[in-house]
Amino acid sequence: MKGKTKLIILFAIVAVWITHIKAGESADSLTPEKGGAPLSVSDSGAIAASGSPSVQDGNTSMDTCLTEKRPTLISQIPVNHADFPIPCAETYSVAPDLSNIDNLWQFYFEEEAADKLSKNGFLVSGTAGQEFFEVYEQNRYLMLPSFITVDSLMHTYHLYFSHLLKRVEKEFLSDKITLLSKAMLKNSIAQYDKLKGSEWETAARRNVAFFTVGTKLLDENTAVNAYVKETVEHELDLIHRANSSEISEVTGLPEDFTQYIPRGYYEGDEQLEQYFKAMMWYGRIHFVQANEDLDRSALLIAKALADDEECIELWQAIYAVTSFFAGASDDMGVCEYASVIHNIYGSDISIEDFIGNEEAFNRFHIMTASLSTAQVNSIPYGDDGQSAIAGFRFMGQRFTIDAFIMQKLVYDNVDKDKDGNYRMLPDVLDVPAALGNDIALHILEAEGSTGYDGYMENMSQLRQTLSEENTALWSSGLYASWLHTLRPLLDCKGEGYPFFMQSEEWAKKDLECFAGSFTELKHDTVLYSKQVIAEMGGGYEEEPDDRGYVEPEPLVYARFATLADSTGQGLEKYGMLLWEDQENLSRLSQIAKQLLEISNKELNNEPLTVLEYEFIRSYGGYLEHFWYDAVRETNGSENISTQEVPAALVVDIATDLNGRVLEAATGNPSKIYVAVKVDGKVKIACGSVYSFYQFTYPFDASATEGDRMTDSAWRQMIGLAPDESGNYNYDASVQKPDWTNSYRYTPN
Repeated sequence: MKGKTKLIILFAIVAVWITHIKAGESADSLTPEKGGAPLSVSDSGAIAASGSPSVQDGNTSMDTCLTEKRPTLISQIPVNHADFPIPCAETYSVAPDLSNIDNLWQFYFEEEAADKLSKNGFLVSGTAGQEFFEVYEQNRYLMLPSFITVDSLMHTYHLYFSHLLKRVEKEFLSDKITLLSKAMLKNSIAQYDKLKGSEWETAARRNVAFFTVGTKLLDENTAVNAYVKETVEHELDLIHRANSSEISEVTGLPEDFTQYIPRGYYEGDEQLEQYFKAMMWYGRIHFVQANEDLDRSALLIAKALADDEECIELWQAIYAVTSFFAGASDDMGVCEYASVIHNIYGSDISIEDFIGNEEAFNRFHIMTASLSTAQVNSIPYGDDGQSAIAGFRFMGQRFTIDAFIMQKLVYDNVDKDKDGNYRMLPDVLDVPAALGNDIALHILEAEGSTGYDGYMENMSQLRQTLSEENTALWSSGLYASWLHTLRPLLDCKGEGYPFFMQSEEWAKKDLECFAGSFTELKHDTVLYSKQVIAEMGGGYEEEPDDRGYVEPEPLVYARFATLADSTGQGLEKYGMLLWEDQENLSRLSQIAKQLLEISNKELNNEPLTVLEYEFIRSYGGYLEHFWYDAVRETNGSENISTQEVPAALVVDIATDLNGRVLEAATGNPSKIYVAVKVDGKVKIACGSVYSFYQFTYPFDASATEGDRMTDSAWRQMIGLAPDESGNYNYDASVQKPDWTNSYRYTPN
């Protein structure tokens, strides 16, 4: 099967790349993030270095772009299991009737719930409010022991990540992309005026249309030249309707215009919606290399940018900051193409010199064919899919590890199952399974995913390659580092860990944490692929022992601290870090370090201090502070409730053009009850965890409204927000994945 052959070759390349890094070769010369020559396969199948030809002998204005366009923006010290002592927590168990739980009198459990709690050592049941901090604040008032979860910490990072990215987009990137669009439109018009009547005319006119659309999306007052008016109006109409997959008149290729529905935090903010549509346009519109005239357009775009210092600075500023958050582009772009121009035409070529010089363009076209192709496909294509992926994008969307995994586990990289069906959509569990989690793989097997021809072969290759330690890969941006922070959750916990962590059910609970945080990550980066109670003091004859417990995941907390520090360092580097954000990121890092220290003590039977127990007791207040700072600008008011900005969100992560999109979502956080041992006594502590959903949603090209679900639509679907008539409804057809049922209990 053709998909299998491509995958085997690709993994051979990746394996050699990793070997070079492990051997001590400079990562700067090898990692895509550093702009080094990507490895590719020659016609003979040999491994070779290709990509942008060297321009070290030149002194062009693109040199800086070529050397800095894909920097490794985060400097991380590897944190691994070997850095921590072997866990040796005190052993204990839970009596079948819960009789050995010291504070059982503070709770009530129905029979089925009590059975799951005694067998597994924990139970997920009921809602923990509309935000993660609420249950911890309630615990403090009710004098209940708190169980601090990885879920609550990762959710808090999501809140702050989206807050920071949103601010950077509104205050910096939106203006930059508008200025760049106007400058590139001006340059493209100038090129067209010089190339009219030549073999370059249609390519130049195409670029005028391309940048007119992008600029018009950002500034409605943009003038439209008569010779592109019809094309521009056609594209803008499809973008604003955003309800179908159509042929783009700019490129003549299929384009999924439903992708232009503003989603995530972009929804409802006019400035961000304009930015979203323009960046989606620049990220998706594809100048396919195999089409000579589209390759001419790509050459002219790169030339227009390379000849304009202001454009270079604007493009690089936008690319560098978005790469810091979301990672490097998965497509060839202006840097690679400008390098080929220099190699073929030299540094002093004028636009008029292109006319009639077909021999030079033919050499250019041959050389662009040797550039690396994208690893993740985002456009519909036919049998010649690989050639359709090769090409140029002005501000290409970003390579992500999870999208790479999913791409290798759907058609046409895997073939039919025994019933003749194709796997047209992935599963979120593909990602943890490829990262080595056997529980996820067993669930996928039970659901039939592994029965597709080629699935297990590709999965085995993925697991083998991704099992290698690769600092360059996992520190290529905040996106990758976020995923890396979650990876320890996928390790099964055995002897030496607390009783509740040693079961398969806890491993599934950790999978739901991974899936929930992954959903928030995809939500926050969708553009580039997130109560008052009266105090009861004095109500007890004897105050209960409310000393709590931290979910002992020291490696997660160590990596989280690095992630928070890297976020601040990167934004400070670009001059975009306000002092209050710097302070909050520092606090987040300190909280993670405190959780790390407590976890190590719990896993090594060391007593916690009074201050550490007080930290656990006050944890909800810390989370509430971050939540408030992250969401208070949402409605422009200092007074805001969790009902107005709940944790629930949704994001589409894959498309089947036969009529479906795959949605991942989170609902209200759930409450978790855990039997922990504190100072020799088994007691119940409670906290908040993710509530994860995954479902397909109809993709109807004839719809009058968009097919990709927004947060507001999702919250209406699950009864958290009123519909247009002011009614609250709940769609009972939306259910959590079956694999979560074994540790969850729904109260009667």
